[in-house]
Amino acid sequence: MNQPAASACHQSRSWVDNAVRLIEADTRRSADTHLLRYPLPAAWCSDADVALYLKDESTHITGSLKHRLARSLFLYGLCNGWIGEDTTVIEASSGSTAVSEAYFAALLGLPFIAVMPASTSAAKVALIQSQGGRCHFVTESAQVYAEAQRLADETGGHYLDQFTNAERATDWRGNNNIAESIFDQMGQETHPIPDWIVVGAGTGGTSATIGRYIRYRRYPTRLCVVDPENSAFYPSYTEDDPDVVTGLSSRIEGIGRPRVEPSFLPGVVDRMICVPDSASVAAAHHVSRVLGRRVGPSTGTNICGAFGLLADMVAQGCSGSVVTLLADSGDRYTETYFCDEWLTSHGLDPSASAEVLAEFERSGRWP
Repeated sequence: MNQPAASACHQSRSWVDNAVRLIEADTRRSADTHLLRYPLPAAWCSDADVALYLKDESTHITGSLKHRLARSLFLYGLCNGWIGEDTTVIEASSGSTAVSEAYFAALLGLPFIAVMPASTSAAKVALIQSQGGRCHFVTESAQVYAEAQRLADETGGHYLDQFTNAERATDWRGNNNIAESIFDQMGQETHPIPDWIVVGAGTGGTSATIGRYIRYRRYPTRLCVVDPENSAFYPSYTEDDPDVVTGLSSRIEGIGRPRVEPSFLPGVVDRMICVPDSASVAAAHHVSRVLGRRVGPSTGTNICGAFGLLADMVAQGCSGSVVTLLADSGDRYTETYFCDEWLTSHGLDPSASAEVLAEFERSGRWP
């Protein structure tokens, strides 16, 4: 009498086993992302004995840091029994997370729906659709969470919920997470244990993973989180208030939130820096010129934080290294952050910050 149920269970387990295999095989094919040594000016860098490295997450197959998060969220859902062979997978996202999640859903042959505001640009929608995802629109951005859950309930699907599950889904002790990868790749450098690692916060998952790993491995490395204007993370950290809500959207795509997300763990952060949006844009343009290829705006935010920390080290006569992330390619932002008309329409003028960056390159000083 129980044989049909047992057979169905076995079939479902076989599908999950194969799904995990497919994701692991994809990971092996992708290998690891590069760690680039950023060319600091020899005029002052050689005397100061400091080095800056960029973990280039744009080389993931879906083009951004969010590829790691999407992979972890799918494995988390599969191994918890929440995702099966007929599951509709849903996320509240209009950006890189949705692009990467659509990729993994297609890999497993599952339907994927990204819930986003109706104001989302056609370019973002097209990028998600190019990976096989479907876009579902809401009137107000604050509605995306509840609507994603409603769709999951309606379809019997699974809401990945990146903002809650990001810090839970990643194995922060290792298992080739981004922190373990950084320290492994730094092993033969002049200063193999970074003084600082600098990251932004969108879900908070990356900072949680790196901060926990640093403590687990007992490294002296400190974690700095950079935050754009309008985001709740920075005031929450400085005021020790987890309930801060700005009600405003970040102008730097991929980082900053109007509320403090559940995955953000302030206890693993050693320092936070609020970076003006115009400075983030100026730094993205600056790094793009230095590297000879475009980088996204959140990379600019990271660089501002890293440059400031390096300048502190130089001023104090300290030697060492700083690592930050090249989060995604700037090619996604040709019509936005690399378009003068768009910048003007959004009140972003990077010219003053560009002068600060030029002075840092010349002297190693940061205001």
